[in-house]
Amino acid sequence: MRIGILGAGQLGRMLALAGYPLAKTFVFYDMSGSPSAGLGEVIIDREGKYLDDFLSRVDRVTYEFEHLPVEVAEEISRSKPVYPGPRALQVCQNREAEKTLFGDLGIPTPQWRMANSADSLKAAAEELGCPVVAKSNTEGYDGKGQAVLRSPEDAAEAWQSIGHERLMVEKFVDFTREVSLIAVRGIDGEVDFYPMAENVHHEGILRYSIAPAPQLSPALEEKAGGYIRALLNELDYVGVLALELFETADGLVANEMAPRVHNSGHWTMEGAMTSQFENHIRAVAGHPLGNTAARGLSCMVNIIGEHGDIERIMELPYAHLHLYAKAERPGRKLGHVNVLADSYEELKWRVRNVAQFLPGSPEFDCSLTR
Repeated sequence: MRIGILGAGQLGRMLALAGYPLAKTFVFYDMSGSPSAGLGEVIIDREGKYLDDFLSRVDRVTYEFEHLPVEVAEEISRSKPVYPGPRALQVCQNREAEKTLFGDLGIPTPQWRMANSADSLKAAAEELGCPVVAKSNTEGYDGKGQAVLRSPEDAAEAWQSIGHERLMVEKFVDFTREVSLIAVRGIDGEVDFYPMAENVHHEGILRYSIAPAPQLSPALEEKAGGYIRALLNELDYVGVLALELFETADGLVANEMAPRVHNSGHWTMEGAMTSQFENHIRAVAGHPLGNTAARGLSCMVNIIGEHGDIERIMELPYAHLHLYAKAERPGRKLGHVNVLADSYEELKWRVRNVAQFLPGSPEFDCSLTR
């Protein structure tokens, strides 16, 4: 089977690496002009001239990021199966549509309002009560297109700094930690879940994911499973879906979802019986889903900006290194390290040992260290 991947970054690279043992071949279609997958056939098409050529080379299509034009996915779907479907893209690209869908399905969210001017942003901040976070309604990721308002008087500056015509304004959530759930749904409607992960962000970028999340009640995990199952079924979804949540004193509050394999699921490459990447390929290809059980305890450590002392990390017997063949640049995801252990105490020590070789890694501050 020939699978086309829209986008040619590290997620596409890892999807292909998981699919080759299943005798799949891959063609990447990149509209940005800066592919980094580093393997397979890559079609670079900044002007959309070679889409037909791409489609002639593949049997079905998936994507590795959610910021590609919905109209491209819709056009492709008229001639080849696209998984997940274009509606998932449409919802995830628009924060208002996403939060509205969450509400319709009974998934708790932060209080939110929309703003289309500095004045309406100020009014929303006053109504919700500061602090609030303003986010571009479309196109934001990894902390980009966002601003925190500590006072309604910050509205003019926030509006100017974001530079978007429409903003979502959310009341700050008093949370104890950030968690995520990754699920996969097959063409036949079969659904399976990975253990939930606890996530640590720094400057808007994910730095650590621990799985299974420590001290997580089965009731909360069951709640999260119900939320993501509702999304999967409503969207007639095929493939891997990630749901990011805040854990609060009153339960879970949904932040956002991502219609693709997700950074907080990279731990599954060594830490689960079947990785999220292989399960996404299995789903898209129409195969039975693989076992999502954890092999033990894992922590994914992102490599951001600088590679650090890779040789020292490779000496550690419990560290599994994955590099993306990217040049160093501030804030850029260059790779990740999966750390495995038999106990949370051991995991904490091992993660800190890895992080010391990565310049700029924030302190490993999570529920394991409190």
